[in-house]
Formats: sequence, structure tokens, C-alpha cells
Amino acid sequence: MTTSVAPQGVEHRAAYIEQTGPPEVIQVGHLSRPEPGPGQVLVKVCAVGLNPIDLYIRSGLVAMPMSFPYIIGSDVAGKVEKVGPGCTRLRVGDRVWGSNQGLLGRQGVAAEYAAIDETWLYPTPALLPDAEAAGMALVGITAHLGLFQHGQLKPGETVYVPGGTGGVGSMAVQMAKAAGARVATAAGSPEKVETCRNLGADLALNYKTDDIPAKLREFAPEGIDVWLETQREPDLETSIPLLRKFGRMILMAGRTARPALPLGAFYPRNCSLHGFAMFNATPEQQRRCAVDIIRWIEEGQLKVLIGRTFPLSAAADAHRFLEQNTLGGAGALAGKVVLSVE
Repeated sequence: MTTSVAPQGVEHRAAYIEQTGPPEVIQVGHLSRPEPGPGQVLVKVCAVGLNPIDLYIRSGLVAMPMSFPYIIGSDVAGKVEKVGPGCTRLRVGDRVWGSNQGLLGRQGVAAEYAAIDETWLYPTPALLPDAEAAGMALVGITAHLGLFQHGQLKPGETVYVPGGTGGVGSMAVQMAKAAGARVATAAGSPEKVETCRNLGADLALNYKTDDIPAKLREFAPEGIDVWLETQREPDLETSIPLLRKFGRMILMAGRTARPALPLGAFYPRNCSLHGFAMFNATPEQQRRCAVDIIRWIEEGQLKVLIGRTFPLSAAADAHRFLEQNTLGGAGALAGKVVLSVE
């Protein structure tokens, strides 16, 4: 999809990089404002959600096509400012949210304006603040894909979600409960464990003090049906034996992980491993996720945890903070990191 730029002299503020590297490579300055091409809308950006994939692309750990200056950020919430030719769903003034920007050569959204294919955008529920709409985008769609497309979760089944106050984890706990599952999760402090309970977890454990395998065996004597593994270093030798017959282990993180796989506890019980990356899902597959997400938000069954908000001007600080709390394991974050563009 072609995106043009505004007439010469029309600029907007953006957070961008001229090369990959540490957070310090992020600049905030003025670039030419984009214009919507065919099938695109111009969004006045209000909030941008940050995710680990943003760190990987900025650092160069994940190589993706990009043209510099490259605007960072994949998750967006804002209002439609202008509609390009061929758009059929969205109108000027519509509040929208979405993800999948700043990936696979598409420019990101950490800017005052972004030209986005309308196929990646969804209506924002009336009472949902833009910061929460941006914060739930990638993690909400990821959790939904993991639980339902890949995990084939059914009502009454048992789910375990490590990291229940993380971006994906907090979404998964609530979605699984909304779908009628029994949900166990874990977090790293008493306060975070209480947050997990408030999100609806039937069993909330402290992974620093509780014997997780023993507690899970008590909770699910026949085993876990769907294990949604959100950690970057999964311990399959511990987790695979905890699966139920026909149990599904869903993997979505750990690009450098090399865990051992206990085959004797795996194949005789018809267990399965499913790996996926959210950005491989088609627009239609992701739209189906968004329909459920919007319904659960409107019904009050899905809440968004915002851990920290930074202004656009502090985009490098936001990346640094997220990096410390994901790759660095600082543990000072519950919920999402969001950039405010207003």
C-alpha cells in the first residue's frame, strides 16, 4: 500500500530512528506528515502502546525491512483525520485503535499523524480511553490468537498463564475467564498476585515463593489443557509433564531460548506444541480477535492494565524502561508502557 507525504512544508512531530541500536538512537523531531493512500486513513494519533517487538526492531535483533527515517511503534489509538480513496469502513471523526504498524516495512505510529491501511483498524469502544485502547492492541490480539486460534480453548478447560500481570498475560487471564475456562496464573509479588485475582484468576500464585508445579497439580489433577507460555526462557522439562492428555503448549516468546523437550512426557499423551507470532496472522484473523475484544470491553469483562505513561518526547526513556523490565527482568512493571501523543 502506497503512502504519500503531505505537501512540502507540512510536518509533524515523530519519534524515529536513522539506524538500529540502543534506545539512544531514537530521535524526536519533525518529519513530513504522511497522507493516506488508497485504502488508508490518516489518524491523528493520541496514544501509542509499546511492546517487546518494538525493542527488537529498534535494536536490530529482529531484522525487518525499513526505510530511514523509520518511525517506531506498532500499537495506535486516535481519531480519523482524513480518508483516502477506496476506504469503505471508516469515516472522518471515528475513534480507532489497531496494531501491526512499524512492522514488515510499514512505518510506525509514534507520531502526531499516521497513515494506516483501514484493514488494520477497529472502532474504539465509547468509554475506553485512548491510552487503554493503544495498550491493549498487540497484546490483546496476541492473547486471543494464542488461546483460541492456536490453543483451541473450550469452555470448562483449564488454562495456565505465567506472568498474569504482563501485557499478554493480563489479557489472557481475562479472556480465558470470559470464555468459561478455569484459569491459573502466577506473578512475582504479593501485590501482583492480588492484581491477578482481581482480573478473575481462579488460582493466583507467587512464582518466587510458591511451589508452582505442586500447586498446579492440586488445582488440575488431570493436567492443564492450554498452557499459554509468555516467558522468554520456558522450562519445558517442568511444564510438559503438567499438561493434560491432548494438552496444548502455546509458545510466543524466547527467540534465543533453547529449552530441553522431555519427549517421554510429551508424545505418548498426544500433547502438542504451537508456536506463533502475532504479526503472521492475516488482517481477517486479527479482525476476528478484535470483535471479541471490543465486545468484552463493552461488557466489562476485559480491563487494560497501564503500568507507565511517557510523553512522545521521552520515547527513548520509554524504550529504556520497557527494556529494563522485559529483557533486564527489573520487575518494576505491571501492565503496559504507553506513549501519550496529545
